[in-house]
Amino acid sequence: MADQVQITIVGTGCIGTSIGLALHQSKQPLLVVGHDKEPGHANTARTMKAIDKSDWNLIGACENADLVILAIPLNAIEPTLKAAGPYLKEGSVVTDTASLKAPVVEWATALLPSHVHFVGGDPVVTSAGAGPEAASADLFRNSLYCITPTPNTHPDAVSLISGLVVLLGGRPYYLDAVEHDGLAAGVAHLPHALALALVRSSSRQGAWRELRKLAGGGFEQIGAVMGEDPDALADLLLANRDNLVRWLDGYGAELQTIRALLAAGEREPLAQAVDQALVAYRQWGSDRRNLFNEASPGGEVERPAFLRQMLLGGGLSRK
Repeated sequence: MADQVQITIVGTGCIGTSIGLALHQSKQPLLVVGHDKEPGHANTARTMKAIDKSDWNLIGACENADLVILAIPLNAIEPTLKAAGPYLKEGSVVTDTASLKAPVVEWATALLPSHVHFVGGDPVVTSAGAGPEAASADLFRNSLYCITPTPNTHPDAVSLISGLVVLLGGRPYYLDAVEHDGLAAGVAHLPHALALALVRSSSRQGAWRELRKLAGGGFEQIGAVMGEDPDALADLLLANRDNLVRWLDGYGAELQTIRALLAAGEREPLAQAVDQALVAYRQWGSDRRNLFNEASPGGEVERPAFLRQMLLGGGLSRK
């Protein structure tokens, strides 16, 4: 019988380090191991006491883990599953934090052994940056955390990840992976595309030399949405391209509406459009603070249940 659960966090940026901080704050009997291709990130996470130790070797970090959390960009998940999958122990569970779910579910189904369980996850949080320095133990508190099981997902694995979410301070929100990706395209991925378009449009103007001097906080905030990794952003947008193209078409139509209002030069119709948008935005903010007044579909998840399966049942090896 195991007396300590090992959780391995692959990727010790803001999300991964925040998970480690929250886990340690929970005072559960855990060994948290970190792995990152950037050794400096793992060292920072260890210094912050988000992880108990780091392992530069991916397989070494994962092979004894009861739970593996992939807190890495979408384009790094498939090669990581391919490399570590064969070495994961029987009954272990793998989850991720990517904002796109259907491709990850496909990769996990194809690459993980049958004795390893996968449950997709996507925390709906607002982080202050990408590195471990921006991490916070409270990042997930009072936030929805998407969980995307499939019909074939082991129920105990879903229960385990649900317990993890509650342990982090979040609220599980269950939905289908394909449905998740269609919705995420409109509010999570569309802003990336819009930021890309805005910065390209402005910086490619002949007057950019003068324009850039007037670019202030608004331009900075929008530009920051693109992140720092061009390959990661390109791969993310391409991976959800069908959904994203439909949302871009709708956004383009709305831009034409706003253009027509500006061209007409009539204040009242434009003011009405602004008011409608502000009302919707404020209502969203209020609903989000109240977690959209939604109870967990499966009822409240007890915090102690998170580790009970692994501490007392030897993992999820018995199906």
